Amino acid sequence: MKAKREYRDRESTEVAVLDALVNRVDDGMTVFELRAAVSVEIDDLETALATLKEDDLIVVESREGRTVIKPDEKVVPDEPADDEGSFADWIRERMPF
Repeated sequence: MKAKREYRDRESTEVAVLDALVNRVDDGMTVFELRAAVSVEIDDLETALATLKEDDLIVVESREGRTVIKPDEKVVPDEPADDEGSFADWIRERMPF
């Protein structure tokens, strides 16, 4: 599942983080799990997380001695999106802006 369309016009690492979190919306993810899922340098991940937190698109919780990151509920689509996406989405993902 992908984050809602209105949150996809962001830096690529931020979008990848949101998509990974939306896929694990109930459990959330640790920073280590996110780093493995997104496959970026830790500095890039840290920058993306800081921006997403500042924009209130993620929620950080502390559970059982672990810090877990979840997407804010406004980022999670109401229904699973079509995996193929639209042609416009395909173009947007491939064009450097």
